[in-house]
Amino acid sequence: MTLPDTHRAIDAVWRIESAKVIAGLTRIVRDVGLAEDLAQDALVAALEQWPQAGVPNNPGAWLMATAKRRAIDAMRRGSMQDRKHEQIGHELESRQETVVAELDEALDDNVGDDLLRLVFIACHPVLSTEARVALTLRLLGGLTTEEIARAFLATEPTIQQRIVRAKRTLADAKVPFEVPRGPELAARLSSVLSVVYLVFNEGYSATAGDDWVRPALCEDALRLGRILAELMPNEPEVHGLVALMEIQASRLRARVGPSGEPVLLLDQDRGRWDHLLIRRGLAALERAESLDGTPGPYTIQAAIAACHARARTGVETDWARIAAFYAALGQLTPSPIVELNRAVAVAMAFGPAAGLELVDALTGEPSLQSYHLLPSVRGDLLSKLGRLDEARSEFERAASLTRNAKERELLLGRAASAGAVERSRDR
Repeated sequence: MTLPDTHRAIDAVWRIESAKVIAGLTRIVRDVGLAEDLAQDALVAALEQWPQAGVPNNPGAWLMATAKRRAIDAMRRGSMQDRKHEQIGHELESRQETVVAELDEALDDNVGDDLLRLVFIACHPVLSTEARVALTLRLLGGLTTEEIARAFLATEPTIQQRIVRAKRTLADAKVPFEVPRGPELAARLSSVLSVVYLVFNEGYSATAGDDWVRPALCEDALRLGRILAELMPNEPEVHGLVALMEIQASRLRARVGPSGEPVLLLDQDRGRWDHLLIRRGLAALERAESLDGTPGPYTIQAAIAACHARARTGVETDWARIAAFYAALGQLTPSPIVELNRAVAVAMAFGPAAGLELVDALTGEPSLQSYHLLPSVRGDLLSKLGRLDEARSEFERAASLTRNAKERELLLGRAASAGAVERSRDR
C-alpha cells in the first residue's frame, strides 16, 4: 500500500472509530478535552507506525488499545496534573488499579452507552449553537478543524477557538458524562436533533458561498442520525429526523445542474433521485409513526418529504395533504417560516391567489424582513398571476438578500425573465 493509500485508510478509520475512542476515554477521565487529546495521540501514533508496519487487520481496535495505553501512561506519570487536571489526577492516582480495570472494560466492551453520553455532552445547551455544531463535527464526525472551517466558510482560528472554548465551558460547568433522564431528556434530545439537522441543512442548501449544495455535510449528518437511531431505538423523533434526512438526501444529485446551478423541486429529473435512500427514509418514517405518542415536528416534516418522494411527477404531488401537514406543524411549532411553506403548498393545491393571500399576511413579520425566501415565494406567485413587474421587483429583492452565489444567479435570472416577458407583453 502506498503512503497516500495508507493516509486515506487512516483518515477513514479515524472518522469511523474516533468517537468510540473519545467516548470510552471520557467516561474514565471525565474530561472531554483530555479524552480527545489522548485519542489524538493514538492518531499520531498511527500516522507514524502504519506507513511502515502496514494497516492492522483491525485498525479500530489498534487505535482503541493505543489510546488506552496512553491514558494509563498518563495516569502513572501524573501528566494529567501537568495539564491542569489536578483534581482528576489525584482522584485517578488514588484508585489507579480500579481505573485501569475500568478503562479496559470501557474500551473493550460495547461503547454504545458511552457514545450516547458523548452526543449529549457535545450538544449540551450550556454551549452556543455554533459551538455545539463545531464540537459535534469534531468529536462525533471525526472532522478536522480545517474541514469544519471550510464547510461553514469560517477561518480555522475561529473554529479552533470555538472548540477550545466549548471544551472549557463544559469543564467549568462540570457537565456530567451521562444521558439525561425524565423530563430533561426531551429538552436535551431536542438540542441534539437540532444540531444534526442544522448540519444537514447547511449541506442541503448552503446559506452562503459559491456552492448550492455540500453533500459531504449531508453525509456527516446522516451518519450521526443513523448512529442516534441505533442508540435510541424507541425515540420516534430520532427516526423522524433520519427519515427526513434520508428522503431529502435522495434528491441531492437532482438539485444541481451541469454547471452547479440550482434545480428547483418541480424542475428536477426524478429519475436521478436515489431510490435506495427513499426506501430507507420511508422505512424510518414507518418506524417513527409506529411508536407511541403524537408525531413530532421531524416526523411531520418527514411525512411531507414522503409526499414528494411518492409522487412520480410534480403534478401528481398531493399538495392538499402537504398543506394539511404544514398546518399541523404550525400548530405544534408556530413559526412564520412554517406558515410560508404552508402558503406554497396552498398555492399549489388551490391556486396562486390563495397562496399569495397567506404570503402577504407575512410581509410585516419582523423575523422575515431579511429572509430571502419570502420575496422569492412572493415573486413566484405574482409571476403565476401575471403581475410580472411586481414579480421582477420581488426576485431582485430576494437576490439582494441571499448570501449564496448560485441562488443569487437563479433569482436574478428569474427577475430578468419576468422583465423580458413584461416588456414583450407591452409591445
